[in-house]
Amino acid sequence: MVRIAVDAMGGDDAPQAIVEGAAQASLRTSADLVLVGDEVRIKALLGELEHDAKRIDVVHAPDVIPMDAKPREALTALPDASLPRAVQLVAQPDGPDALVSAGNTGAVVLACAEHFQRLPGVRRTALAAVIPTERRRGEKDDPFTLLLDAGANLRVQSRDLAAFAVMGSAYASIVSRNPRPRVALLSNGTEPTKGLPEIVEAHAMLKELEALHFIGNIEGVHIPRGAADVIVCDGFTGNITLKMLEGVSETVTSLARYAYRSRFTWKIALMLLSGGIKRLKELTDWQQYGGAPILGFDQLCIKAHGRSGPRAIRNAIRVAERCIEQGLAPRIRADMEILGRTGDLASGDVQGP
Repeated sequence: MVRIAVDAMGGDDAPQAIVEGAAQASLRTSADLVLVGDEVRIKALLGELEHDAKRIDVVHAPDVIPMDAKPREALTALPDASLPRAVQLVAQPDGPDALVSAGNTGAVVLACAEHFQRLPGVRRTALAAVIPTERRRGEKDDPFTLLLDAGANLRVQSRDLAAFAVMGSAYASIVSRNPRPRVALLSNGTEPTKGLPEIVEAHAMLKELEALHFIGNIEGVHIPRGAADVIVCDGFTGNITLKMLEGVSETVTSLARYAYRSRFTWKIALMLLSGGIKRLKELTDWQQYGGAPILGFDQLCIKAHGRSGPRAIRNAIRVAERCIEQGLAPRIRADMEILGRTGDLASGDVQGP
């Protein structure tokens, strides 16, 4: 039986949204849940929600890591907060199999780095993110691309980028049920010689991996088209890309609302397009994806969006359950061994998160 720890106090709408999502998950998934946080508040909320009480345990943690806190300072000052307590539970040999948190991203990454172990050959872990795209992929017909690193590492080396590619491919194959995800490096040109030296070196390295479906470099314009199922870059580039795409989505929505209020002809046009707009909203609704993983640790952490509602939390729990059932960590371990033999990636100092 899969057990999942949930940081009940992490997120903009915690604990209400988190507990509600967990309550829904207890009725729709087979995983047992451990809600970590203020016991009195959690149990009070559960008392108002339909849930399977036999599948939910509560572990008390009196403090909360603020969403805008400086990660290291907050973790040092609040060792009994819900986030570090949940991470510690998962790190125990007989603890839960995975963690789900919508809390402070930096604190989540740092807490995991302090208590989890990196898989052999992984120098730097990577924060992944899902990006809605035009193209669908996999058995589930998922309309999203996996981008990593989304902000855990500002600077990386070529072997780190290659490792991100291997880990991202393993995750995409499990979550999307896509046996051979297309993997690409994000660069300023599609030619193998384009990009920073580490991108050029990673390109040459990934070409040698027969087990990986590496399609080469892609540019930013190819991202929303879904040219690749897994996009690899450093965390600085990835975070900027992610925030830009989120901004474009919000701007388009705002412009549509403005147009609807401004002129009658625009209102009629938008009404005629309402079916397509609704479909577009469904495709770009990040809550349906739940969350994305921090890849490279021996334990699984699914980082949900800070604004997650109950549906996003429920789906994040489902993603965590599937990754455990399908053996994500063993799969990455095996693939990293292949990568190490190809590019001597197992050597070198372990760095960063």
